[in-house]
Amino acid sequence: MKYPLLSLAFVVSLSACGDKPADTSAKVEAPQQAVEKAHAGFQLAYPETRVDGTTDEYFGTIVADPYRWLEDDRSDETGAWVKAQNEVTFGYLEQIPYRETLKQRLEALMDYEKASAPFIEGEYSYFYKNDGLQNQDVLYRQKLVDGKTEGEPELFLDPNKFSEDGTTSLAGISFSKNGKLAAYQISEGGSDWRKIIVIDTDTKQPQGEALVDVKFSGISWLGNEGFYYSSYDKPEGSELSAKTDQHKVYFHKLGTAQSEDALVFGGTPEQKHRYVFAQVSEDGRYLSIGAAVSTSGNKLFIKDLSKPTSPLVTVIGNTDSDTELLASEGDRLLLVTNMDAPNKRVVETTITNPVPATWKDVIPETDNVLTITSAGGTLYARYMVDAISQIKQFDMQGKLLREISLPGLGTASGFGGKEDQKTVYYTFTNYKTPGTIFSLNVDSGESAVYRESNAKFDPAQYVSEQVFYLSKDGTKVPMMITYKKGIARDGKAPTILYGYGGFNISLTPRFSPVVAGWLEQGGVYAVANLRGGGEYGKAWHIAGTQMQKQNVFDDFIAAAEYLIGENYTSSDYLAIRGGSNGGLLVGAVMTQRPELFKVALPAVGVLDMLRYHTFTAGAGWAYDYGTAEDSKEMFEYLLGYSPVHNVKEGGKYPATLVTTADHDDRVVPAHSFKFAAHLQAKQEGPAPVLIRIETKAGHGAGTPTSKIIEQYADIYGFTLYNMGVTSL
Repeated sequence: MKYPLLSLAFVVSLSACGDKPADTSAKVEAPQQAVEKAHAGFQLAYPETRVDGTTDEYFGTIVADPYRWLEDDRSDETGAWVKAQNEVTFGYLEQIPYRETLKQRLEALMDYEKASAPFIEGEYSYFYKNDGLQNQDVLYRQKLVDGKTEGEPELFLDPNKFSEDGTTSLAGISFSKNGKLAAYQISEGGSDWRKIIVIDTDTKQPQGEALVDVKFSGISWLGNEGFYYSSYDKPEGSELSAKTDQHKVYFHKLGTAQSEDALVFGGTPEQKHRYVFAQVSEDGRYLSIGAAVSTSGNKLFIKDLSKPTSPLVTVIGNTDSDTELLASEGDRLLLVTNMDAPNKRVVETTITNPVPATWKDVIPETDNVLTITSAGGTLYARYMVDAISQIKQFDMQGKLLREISLPGLGTASGFGGKEDQKTVYYTFTNYKTPGTIFSLNVDSGESAVYRESNAKFDPAQYVSEQVFYLSKDGTKVPMMITYKKGIARDGKAPTILYGYGGFNISLTPRFSPVVAGWLEQGGVYAVANLRGGGEYGKAWHIAGTQMQKQNVFDDFIAAAEYLIGENYTSSDYLAIRGGSNGGLLVGAVMTQRPELFKVALPAVGVLDMLRYHTFTAGAGWAYDYGTAEDSKEMFEYLLGYSPVHNVKEGGKYPATLVTTADHDDRVVPAHSFKFAAHLQAKQEGPAPVLIRIETKAGHGAGTPTSKIIEQYADIYGFTLYNMGVTSL
C-alpha cells in the first residue's frame, strides 16, 4: 500500500550526468574570517514581520503563536511578505560570486539524454525520455511485433506542451486492458489536486470531459469500460488550509459525466479513512480496496467482479498491519503482509474465506525487509539488506528459482510487468553509479544491459562506502558516504548530511546529477538511514514515531558526530539537509544542537508540530507524530521539539536557507513562513536566515528541470559561501 504522505526525493533521481569533471574542488579559506569578509560588503536587512497576540491553550498551558496570520497564504498581507522575503533572499544570493558558475555546471551535468525502462501496454512498448534539459519527461512508444519492438520511437505524450512554463506535469498514466485507451493525471503548478484526461491511444484525442478535483489517486481500469479512482470532497475556500479526511473511491464509466460516477467506497461514517485506494487484478476478476488509517496499517476488502452481486469481503480489518493483494489465480489469492511478520511475507488464501486464519506462507518472512512484484508468471522478491538491494526470483508457489546477480551494491528497482511477458526490466544505481537499465530473461534469469546511461561521469573517480555508527542509546545505524577519491581526511571537506527518518520510507542508494555537482566541488555527501524509516521493517519505523521521535533526531546528531569524529568534516564545514518530514528533522536538530552545524537547509518542512494536523494533509500524519490534542503528555512531547516553538531569543543558529513553494498543498508553506519569521527575529550574530519561496511550484514532484537547476545552484552557493569558500 502506498501512502501519499511526506515522501519527497530531494536526491533527484535522474540517471546520469554530463561532461567528465576537471579538478573543480572548491577553494576554502578559514571559514569564519572568509564568511565575515564576504558578508562585510552586504547589508542584510530582513523584512518586518508583524507580531500579533494570538495564543492557544493546551491542557492549561498558554502557547503564543505571534505569526498565525502567515497561515493565510492567500491573503494580500502574506503575499506582500513573501515578495519582500524573496527580494532579500535573492539579493543575498546574487552576491555569491560563483552562483552563475554553479548554475552552468549543474545545467551541463543534467544535459544528457535519459530514458526509463520500457513497459508494455496493448500493442506497444512505452518509455519516458528526456533529451537533456526538457522541463518534463516525454512519453514515447514503439510498435511490438512478436514481442520485439519495430520501427522508430513515436512521441505519444509531451507534458512540456501542457503549459508554457513547464509547471504542469504528467502525474501518472494508466491504460485500458486492450491498450486502446489511456487515462492520465496532470498536476498544475505542483498541486496535489489533479485532473484526469482520457485519450484514444490511436488518435491521441480526448474522450469526453476531463475529471477534476482528484487527489492522492491511482487509476485502475476495469477492462475497457471505465476505471476506479480516489478523491476527497474538495474543501470550500483555501484548498491549502482546509482539512480533508474522508477519501472516497469512485468508478468512472466511459461516455458519462463525472457527476454520474458511482461512489464505490467511503461514503459512510464506517468507511471514513484518510486514504483509500482501489486496484483491479490483472485478470480483471477482483477489485481490492485498501483503506489506510495510519502509515503503518490498513484494512483490506476484496470483491469478486465475476459475480456482480457479490459483496465486498473484509479480508483484514486490523489497522495495525499492512496487507495488499499481490496476484490472483482463479480462486487463489496471493497477499503480501506484515501481519505477524514485521519484515513482510507472502501468503496464499482463497476468495471463499480470505481471513487471516486461513493464510499459508508462500514466501516466509526473513531477517530483511521484503518488497515484491510479479511479472512473467513469477515473483520477484526485493530484499533490503542494510538498505542495499538483494533480488530473488520465485515461482507462483513460492519455490526459489534463483538469486538475480546485480552489478554491485546499490538499488535495483523495477521487475514488474504483465503475466505473459518473457522479458522484464530493472534499473540498477547507487550514489556514484548512473542508472543502467537491464533486461531479464524470465526463464533463464540471465540479465543483459538494455540501455546504458549516456553520462560522461566516471564512477571510478569516486568512493561510496557504507559505515555503521552508534546512536545515543547504542542503536547501530547505517550511513552511506560518497566523495571524490583523494580527499584529505583533515576535517575541512564541505559536507552535506541528508536524512528523512519517518513514515516507513527507506532511503536507498540512487544516483543524482545534482549530487554529482556537489561531489565535483570536493564535497562529501552522506545519507543516514535513521529510525522512523522502513530500512529494517516495522519495528524500525515504530522506533521513530510519536513519543519515540527523539530517536530520529538523536540518530541524525550521532551521524554528524561520526562524520566529525572520523575527520570527514568538522562543524565549520557541515551542512544538514532534509525535505518534508526531513525538513522537520533539520529544524529539530538545528534548534537542539545549533553549534554542531555550519549550515541548515530545511525544505518544505513540517515545522509547527502543535498545528500541523489542522492543515490539509496533516490530519493523516498523526500515527507518526501524535497530536497536541491527544493528551497532556503528547502535547508536552511535541512542544519539546517543535522547531517553530524552540527557536530561542538570542540563539546562535547555523546559516539557514529555508525553502518552500507557494503551491505546496501537502506541507503548507505556513510551516516554513513561521519558522523563518521566528529565526529572523531571534537570531544573534551574522549568520543569515533566509527563506526562498518558489512560485508556481508544489511539494516537489513534477518540478521542472529549469527550476531544479536554479534551486540547487542557490542551495549549493549558499552552503559553500557560508563555509568560507571563496572560489570554485
